[in-house]
Amino acid sequence: MVEWGIAVINTKAFKAYDIRGIYPEEVNEELAYRVGKVFCALFGAESVVVGCDIRLTGPKLLQALCDGLQDGGANVIDIGQCGTEMIYFATAFLNVDGGIMVTASHNPAEYNGLKLVRRDARPVGVDTGLLEIEQMVRGDDFPHHLMAGKARGILTRQNIMKPYVEHILQYIDRSQLKPVKIVVNPGNGGAGAVLDELEKYVPFRFIKINYEPDGTFPNGVPNPMLEENRKCTVEAVLKHHADFGIAWDGDFDRCFFCDETGQFVEGYYLVGLLAEHFLHKYPGCKIMYDARLTWNTEAIVKSHGGVPVRCKSGHAFMKQCMRENGVIYGGEMSSHHYFRDFTFCDSGMITALIVSEMLCSCGKTLSELIGSMEDAFPCSGEINRKVTDSKAVLEKLKMKYKNGKADTLDGLSIEFPDWRFNLRASNTEPVIRLNVETRGNRTLLEEKTQELLQEIGGEPA
Repeated sequence: MVEWGIAVINTKAFKAYDIRGIYPEEVNEELAYRVGKVFCALFGAESVVVGCDIRLTGPKLLQALCDGLQDGGANVIDIGQCGTEMIYFATAFLNVDGGIMVTASHNPAEYNGLKLVRRDARPVGVDTGLLEIEQMVRGDDFPHHLMAGKARGILTRQNIMKPYVEHILQYIDRSQLKPVKIVVNPGNGGAGAVLDELEKYVPFRFIKINYEPDGTFPNGVPNPMLEENRKCTVEAVLKHHADFGIAWDGDFDRCFFCDETGQFVEGYYLVGLLAEHFLHKYPGCKIMYDARLTWNTEAIVKSHGGVPVRCKSGHAFMKQCMRENGVIYGGEMSSHHYFRDFTFCDSGMITALIVSEMLCSCGKTLSELIGSMEDAFPCSGEINRKVTDSKAVLEKLKMKYKNGKADTLDGLSIEFPDWRFNLRASNTEPVIRLNVETRGNRTLLEEKTQELLQEIGGEPA
């Protein structure tokens, strides 16, 4: 066992669905060690797969995590540098009791963290064990005697890239693929290693930017949702006359598309696009979507004979909802896309492959496919505002728009015949998030968005 001499654990890093914070103040080797040991004790895990993203602190935290798991009695399989979805895949593929990914996803370079899953890649969140883990690891009374007398686990290393790529290729019909030109932007995260392997099997011509994994993030944090991070993808698409562009976040469980005109595609419309794909492939299937923006998805699902299933946003809620309702595909407007046959988990690579196949086979450009959805149901995109009292703002809007049809599945949604909005308070910061959509009326969209922002007040976040 290794000791790092950090007596008090800063539990600020424990979030609703993962552990994430600044290194070493909030996330450090002692925390990783304790989480590993507690994971074994709490869940009775005897075999665990682990890996890390491209952050510079990843290897140190991974080593500490492995020590904790081994001291807890678990045999550990280290798959090395990878993406979060590869941990999901490996947990099922290797038939182990759990998986832990060292990652801070799209956060700045000084951050790191841990994402935990149990057998079958079931997420560990505040309602499914993360709160107990926090309580057990904190402070001076950490039970170093946990699993005392049990043999120390064995550490092995395994490369799962080939079976992982073989699996994700099963989601597409490769006979439909064409030598389209695609800008690929991993944001100096980990997606490039997978793309290198995929190149052996697909006819695509990849134009690679920000491609080398680099935990210093020399071209900005790997978060394509930020407007400033989209510019390089747009410029490359236009410069090379590419058919479209794809950008991933750091651990590549999300991807974002840019059409041939250089316009980024709202994640909301990707949900509709993928829903249509799965309904063609599996007629009458169930499609899940989050409550923030809904009309476009509902219209597509119903027009293609599917069954719409609405769910609260957040990966733990979405995955549970999929399992309980037998959903084949689910998507969030935040660009998390979930697949039944991928242990109900989200994958940025599967999403990229499916959309690429659709564009190869349909004879239309991405702007043509998405444009009809944007015209039918224009949306504001998510707008964040810093406010001092989120609850007061929600109550204020609930009263102002009391003539509409209200719903509180996820924050506050109020619907009128021609427009609707959703307003949600962040769980982790004093921010409120607004989404507005209309039935084909861009003027009304602008009017109502400005009206709501005036009511909400605050400052841009």
